[in-house]
Amino acid sequence: MKKIIVADDEQLIRKLLNDFLSKEDYTVLEAKDGAEALKLYSENPDTDLLILDIMMPEVDGWEVCRQIRQKSDVPIMMLTARSQDFDQITGFEAGADDYVTKPFSPVVLVKRVEALLRRNTAAPKKGNDYWGLTIDSEAHEVKIDSKPVTLTVKEFKILEKLINSTERVYSREQLLDDVWGLDYFGDTRAVDSHVARLRTKLGEWGEKHLKTVYGLGYKIQENANE
Repeated sequence: MKKIIVADDEQLIRKLLNDFLSKEDYTVLEAKDGAEALKLYSENPDTDLLILDIMMPEVDGWEVCRQIRQKSDVPIMMLTARSQDFDQITGFEAGADDYVTKPFSPVVLVKRVEALLRRNTAAPKKGNDYWGLTIDSEAHEVKIDSKPVTLTVKEFKILEKLINSTERVYSREQLLDDVWGLDYFGDTRAVDSHVARLRTKLGEWGEKHLKTVYGLGYKIQENANE
């Protein structure tokens, strides 16, 4: 049974989500603020997904997301009454996988939860086939249709980071920190240039699956037609 943490300072919202998710056989753990959400996740590292309200007391949803992202790629859905682009950009930069604005349809939200969990479970792991591309982290090898692709260390790390969380958007700042390191003092144009070269080296596969999400960052997209 999948386990979901719902963190929201509104009791009615927590109860509503608990009722609808429980009907779909999810185990729901409730947190009334960000600090409690972090404590719950620490006590339940097998949690399959978190739904975080942004404007919570103690610790807001953005900070909860950032702290969890430092140690886990568990799917995170942000829930908020605000709908400004700034909020969505901040949420994705913090590492969120999806973003739902209040008021929302509980039925639709449950479907989005199902899709997020399915996507996370279905994402192929290292060494498996990604629609014709294979990546071997230990051997530092990438092949497309069995043909080797030569990548630099940073190009390989960018591809590895994106491909292990397909459909998730990584901001330029996240890639800069993860690939170049926190002590790097350059700007995000380094990420753009490396991604551009990576896409060129990956050829038709790169054009189909390595996508720029304008204003947010980059992702690996499964459906090449979208």
